[in-house]
Amino acid sequence: MEKKIKVGLIQQSNTNDIHANMQRLKNNIEECARKGAELVVLQELHNSVYFCQTEDTRLFDLAETIPGPSTRFFGEIARSCSIVLVTSLFEKRAAGLYHNTAVVFDTDGSIAGKYRKMHIPDDPAYYEKFYFTPGDLGFEPIQTSIGKLGVLVCWDQWYPEAARLMALKGADLLIYPTAIGWESSDTEDEKERQRNAWIISQRGHAVANGLPVISVNRTGHEPDPSGQTNGILFWGSSFVAGPQGEFLAQASDNREENLVVEIDLNRSENVRRWWPFLRDRRIEEYGNITKRFID
Repeated sequence: MEKKIKVGLIQQSNTNDIHANMQRLKNNIEECARKGAELVVLQELHNSVYFCQTEDTRLFDLAETIPGPSTRFFGEIARSCSIVLVTSLFEKRAAGLYHNTAVVFDTDGSIAGKYRKMHIPDDPAYYEKFYFTPGDLGFEPIQTSIGKLGVLVCWDQWYPEAARLMALKGADLLIYPTAIGWESSDTEDEKERQRNAWIISQRGHAVANGLPVISVNRTGHEPDPSGQTNGILFWGSSFVAGPQGEFLAQASDNREENLVVEIDLNRSENVRRWWPFLRDRRIEEYGNITKRFID
């Protein structure tokens, strides 16, 4: 059977006005739906600025429960537009216990499932370990009315193990809400190496697993509230790659955009027949992959 879906990617810049950010997201989601999108994917931590540039206990006030106000807001949008919607929220699980959590809504507005970010970075201007406990839900695709979504989040996109486990559990798509950009002190050559490495890694996951990849990044400059750095210039470049790593669409690196892209899910079946990587895996030899390092 022919199976094609239209996917909307929303590449947005954010301000400190959470209400305004969410209203703009609503408008952009509705625009994608009007253009035929059946699945819409938002960027990482899309309600606010990327607050992890500093360590500040007051910022835990941004977190909310799931279900909570944001799930009601985005669930209603998904229902009214009759779309599957992938969101990214700062989850308050309990006092002192927080996660970076993707929540997926089905076309009726219900929560189809959630994924808690597993790999948590701790780098200058990306102090996520201060805020987020590593996820404990595993690498489980989320079943929706349009298929199984292998939802991962940002730093997860550098790890082939995460993509592979989603593929082995039957994901139809790999999806990466993202917040990544440049620090102003990097040279132009270094900036381009970083952005290309980010793109290449995810296209490699598409090839290795024979699956389409959807990656949605934010754009625009967000200052460092501490003044210790010049802030982050998010490099946008949101894209969709097919199961051979081919670009189906790519946004700019410097402006807001909504993309609506058609994906032919049947190509995954054909590509896996041509390149049977799953058939030829030597699983009996991979035991050491669970070790931190092999001395």
